[in-house]
Amino acid sequence: MNDGSHLKATLNTWQLWGIAVGLVISGEYFGWSYGWASAGTLGFLATTIFIATMYAAFIFSFTELTTAIPSAGGPFAYAERAFGEFGGYLAGAATLIEFLFAPPAIALAIGAYLNVQFPGLSPKHAAVLAYLVFMTINIIGVKIAASFELLITVLAIVELLVFMGVVAPGFHLANFLDGGWAGRNQFTTGAFHGMFAAVPFAIWFFLAIEGVAMAAEEAEEPSRSIPIAYFAGIATLLVLAIGVMLFAGGVGDWRVLANINDPLPQAMKMIVGPTSGWLHMLVWLGLFGLIASLHGIIFGYSRQIFALARAGYLPEALSTIHPRMGTPWVAIVAGGVVGIAAIYSDSLITLGGQPLTANIVTMSVLGALVMYAVSMLALFRLRRTEPELERPFRARLYPFAPIWTLAGVVVCLASIIYYNRLISLIFCGLLGVGYLLLRLTHPSKARQ
Repeated sequence: MNDGSHLKATLNTWQLWGIAVGLVISGEYFGWSYGWASAGTLGFLATTIFIATMYAAFIFSFTELTTAIPSAGGPFAYAERAFGEFGGYLAGAATLIEFLFAPPAIALAIGAYLNVQFPGLSPKHAAVLAYLVFMTINIIGVKIAASFELLITVLAIVELLVFMGVVAPGFHLANFLDGGWAGRNQFTTGAFHGMFAAVPFAIWFFLAIEGVAMAAEEAEEPSRSIPIAYFAGIATLLVLAIGVMLFAGGVGDWRVLANINDPLPQAMKMIVGPTSGWLHMLVWLGLFGLIASLHGIIFGYSRQIFALARAGYLPEALSTIHPRMGTPWVAIVAGGVVGIAAIYSDSLITLGGQPLTANIVTMSVLGALVMYAVSMLALFRLRRTEPELERPFRARLYPFAPIWTLAGVVVCLASIIYYNRLISLIFCGLLGVGYLLLRLTHPSKARQ
């Protein structure tokens, strides 16, 4: 155990906001339109609003834990304090799965964008190059990494606003409303089936915003800056999500945009044509959203690996801090090795007829949901067992907000498990094997 390993507090509120939005903003560019295929535009909008209320309630509650226990371990630190070793392991392992398995899919999307512009460049090689570049930036220093994240996030937001402005002249509300309830013009109870199936794609709009918690140890005045970053971040993402859906769905037949990976360029093409400079700009600038998320999630997984290693759940070497840069460089490299291996295994391993990356995205969502549930239970337990704990920010709407979060998590888990039974079994198997290995290798692990 490495009790002397601590990260320096250098991040301000704007940089934390940049991390919060940047972690998630790639979800505004791709992935969400698959929800239209099953739920329709209105059904998916309703599903997204439901998921947004779950995330808002979660953030209202989670911020109490983040500010009371500002640790790079984030959810792992809260659950360990509330429930001991098993709770810490469950939250830490679930968070690690979430942040370790999302980057390969985002990196491959970056590779696909670059392949369009440079057909001779292999998407997988480009994805690995992206990994190496942003791992290096994260190793060089947290302040540089956070400043870069803020810049690239602002550029990604500007691009989404440009998209809305360019397609606005062709927007017609009737297009968005046509067949909006899972193919029907009126709501029926049959629409619930499509909305239930669309839950994972609505989660994609907000997945990983909780990664700001892993920057808490490096935040200046975390009791003030983290709540602002969280609430401003969720508001920014919700406005962008609704704006992107409305404008993309209102420019023509939204069914053409369902089940594709590039809904924004295709929607813009309906208005400006395939040769417009606006379209080429969107394709190029689309990289900003993907880069912001990849870079931010590399930051997140490295802090989780570092914290788990520092506490003895992973090999101690993974908690090594670079003596000059002050960053957990071994953890950054270790997570990158896993991601790069997944990229090159994408076409070699299939599960349920889907490539590896499609399945690990689902596994990433499962990890997030388990972590949300454990965190809310930790909030309830710590309120009861440690009433005197200093809480610079107290959960709003307690206990209703954490209860609503838990209810939303149950609905989301039911949807994902129902439609992804094999990958759900593998997820549970990974958690079980990991805990067994922990017990075998650390039967009497010292507590911090």
